[in-house]
Formats: sequence, C-alpha cells, structure tokens
Amino acid sequence: MYWEDTDAGGVVYHAGYLRFLERARTEWLRARGLGQTELREGLGVLFVVREIDVAFDKPARLDDELDATVQLAQRRSASLELQQTLRRVPDGEILTRAQVRVACIDAQTWQPRRIPDEVTSLIEIDESQIRSS
Repeated sequence: MYWEDTDAGGVVYHAGYLRFLERARTEWLRARGLGQTELREGLGVLFVVREIDVAFDKPARLDDELDATVQLAQRRSASLELQQTLRRVPDGEILTRAQVRVACIDAQTWQPRRIPDEVTSLIEIDESQIRSS
C-alpha cells in the first residue's frame, strides 16, 4: 500500500478497495488476451459493473502487499458473476471479499449485448492453462 491509498491512520479507505478490485478484473482479462482497447475497438463491447457486494473483513494498512484474485462463478449470456478476494501477502489472510456482476454492453449504444463467443472461450480458460503458456 502507498500513502495515497490510506487515511491519516495508515488504513486503506474503503473506496480504495474498489480500485484494487477493478484493476484485478482488468489484469484477469489481460491474462486471457482481452485488453480493454481490444474489447472496445476490436469487439465493440465493454464490461461495466452492474452489482457489487463487498465484505470488508480486515483492514489493509500502509506498506501491506496485497494479492487480488478473480474467479468466474457464473457466465450468463450478457453478464459475468465474479468472486474476488484481496489477501495480504505473505500470510494469505483474506482482507476483502467481493461478489461482482459485470454486464456486457455495446461500446457504441451502451445497451446490453450478448458476450461475444471469442470472449466466452477465453474467459473460461483454466488458470493453469494461462500460467503454462
């Protein structure tokens, strides 16, 4: 954690966790070859947060190193249900848990849109396949 992420007591401000979760989702997509620019310009779609339920179990503090995870819980035709965690490194203690529903929308009209098949096939790749390639 950095000074900019914390309050005067050295604790991460609650809205900061949302940024960490967002970054983790972006990196999760990138690991599958789906950058935000490719989604928008190449496939004409965006993913936007529709719902988020966050449990703040323990505080993150100044100088904590965090690990963020993303796991696909359910895929629907036009949305994804994701489970996310933020853990403190090196003890692995879970600090924050989130259930996030992201909706697929058309990048031009901002209307709901079916997730393209190219995206579906890439997001359902097992983590072990990503690491080994």
